[in-house]
Amino acid sequence: MAISVAHHAQVAYKPQTRTARRWRPSGEALLFLLFVGPNLFFFAVFSFWPIIYSAWLSFHRWDMIAPIKQYVGLDQYRYLLHDDVFHKVLANTAVYTVGAVGGTLILGLLVALLLNQPLRGRDGARAVIFAPSLLSGAAISVVWIYMFDPRFGIIARLLDLVHLSSPSWLTDPAWAMPAVLIVSIWKDLGFATVIFLAGLQAIPRDLYEAAKVDGAGVLWRFRSVTLPMLSPIVFFLGVTTILNTFQSFDIIQVMTKGGPVDATNTLIYYVYQQGFIAFNAGRSSAASLTLFVLMLGITLLQVRYAERRVHYG
Repeated sequence: MAISVAHHAQVAYKPQTRTARRWRPSGEALLFLLFVGPNLFFFAVFSFWPIIYSAWLSFHRWDMIAPIKQYVGLDQYRYLLHDDVFHKVLANTAVYTVGAVGGTLILGLLVALLLNQPLRGRDGARAVIFAPSLLSGAAISVVWIYMFDPRFGIIARLLDLVHLSSPSWLTDPAWAMPAVLIVSIWKDLGFATVIFLAGLQAIPRDLYEAAKVDGAGVLWRFRSVTLPMLSPIVFFLGVTTILNTFQSFDIIQVMTKGGPVDATNTLIYYVYQQGFIAFNAGRSSAASLTLFVLMLGITLLQVRYAERRVHYG
């Protein structure tokens, strides 16, 4: 009898196990999914999937017409590794990137320093300098083609005033890259100037006053106050300008089409040539994947090492 009572008591006080609950999104989580879900979907479809498909296509030979893509392994990459034209394309890409990024940042900072002074008409000058950033590269290139004309262009007329002959900007391999760089820098100069100008106006005046009290000259104040305080701006413009320069296509397409003699043929234009002119989708995909790796590597290096020199605050 005692055993029976103890058994019933144990059953009565046996802890109840919790049933597994199904996860149901809360109101905030559901709202988050509704806003972010479409963006993630389109980002995956138009960004991630093309990268994956391009990587897969780089191991095949395909002319964009044949129904069968022939697997060739690493042949496309071996071809690029030993191709003299591709080596020249990489060299052109390096020259174009260094020239465009360096010229844009240096000139943008100098113009911003000038427009930061209390000059008459500086607001109008800001608008004029920023205007090319709002225009398409193709439209700007058409105008510059006429300006670079060695016989009737504005540049030729200006050089004629000082008794100098105008070079054949767009047909001479020695002058084609400088011409493209001039247009690229002129187009992006306004954006860099406005960003630098915003950074300059955000620097506390007290820092300059304290430096003056310590007897610091103009160059010392620029090196010890202006540049450190502008380091976040320089870092931001460095990353964005390099990525934009790597993808610069419209100016080269309109002005030189990669010529003359591949003098302005950069990596992004080489991808276009192989894919839509030579109809070699596999080689174009291999070159585009090379471009992707270069852009990713440079960005990671900038974030890893350049950001250490950035002073926030």
